[in-house]
Amino acid sequence: MTAKPVLVVGGAGYIGSHTCLHLSRKGFLPIVYDNLTNGHSEFVKWGPLEQGDIRDRARLDKVLAKHKPVAIMHFAALIEVGESVKEPVAFYENNVIGSLTLLSAAQAAGIKAFVFSSTCATYGLPQQVPMDETHPQAPINPYGRTKWIIEQALKDYDAYTGFRSAILRYFNAAGADFEGRIGEWHTPETHAIPLAIEAALGRRQGFKVFGTDYDTRDGTCVRDYIHVMDLADAHVRALQHLLDGGGSVELNLGTGTGTTVKELLETIIRVSGKDFAVEQTDRRPGDSPALVANNAKAFEVLGWQPRCTLDEIIDTAWRWHSSSNMHD
Repeated sequence: MTAKPVLVVGGAGYIGSHTCLHLSRKGFLPIVYDNLTNGHSEFVKWGPLEQGDIRDRARLDKVLAKHKPVAIMHFAALIEVGESVKEPVAFYENNVIGSLTLLSAAQAAGIKAFVFSSTCATYGLPQQVPMDETHPQAPINPYGRTKWIIEQALKDYDAYTGFRSAILRYFNAAGADFEGRIGEWHTPETHAIPLAIEAALGRRQGFKVFGTDYDTRDGTCVRDYIHVMDLADAHVRALQHLLDGGGSVELNLGTGTGTTVKELLETIIRVSGKDFAVEQTDRRPGDSPALVANNAKAFEVLGWQPRCTLDEIIDTAWRWHSSSNMHD
């Protein structure tokens, strides 16, 4: 039986590449479509790479005609919240215009299943924690807003054209492939776990904690860290749900457990056995005090539940960053 092709847009990036690994395990052939601005060709190991931009309709049409995928998974977004505040135009061009171009190409090619990377940033400031999928959506930065716009488009496409999709709202993706083949590699790095690990490895001067006066158990922000392979598993289950004829769905992907920045740093020091300097500084604009998922719906619809603990997340990330990988 030949593997079913799936177009993984942004498949050379962090979450996309881990999903390609899981797709290949589950009998699919991931066709990676990526412009490599934030992705890495070294991460494309489980299927062919087609280089291209999501705003390039002619290139998309050509790749879709060549590979005839059964579905599309869309990971190709600009994701850095701070950058979105500085450069909103780039975020609207890529995340909105690019996504709408991709959706038009998908519909023209007769694609029946579309899995979309969204984010808890579409909710904005939490009105209650944990947050479920009915939480009001009021994004507080251009990144969250561009994702929310595409969520609204997907709902309209479903209602008026029957185009089915799975909207997956991530909380904080973290960790790396258990065998160390791929991991988290952003330039510049802005995520807490890799930054703290780099400090522990002596590759950067300490770690900054932004804000210690939040209304949380120790004054630092609370986040819900989810292992990237648990996320990959949810994506493949969502894909299968759509391919099996399931309806459009929006799901939170998180563990349901919140970790403060202080607790995170303590875990990294304990798992790595290395201490490092921590500097406390002012709050960052746009940071939410607490973001924790209610993930009951993902279990109900997909039978999905995260399996990895925070220790496993840190351990896999530590092994990836401390081995002599590409990002040295």
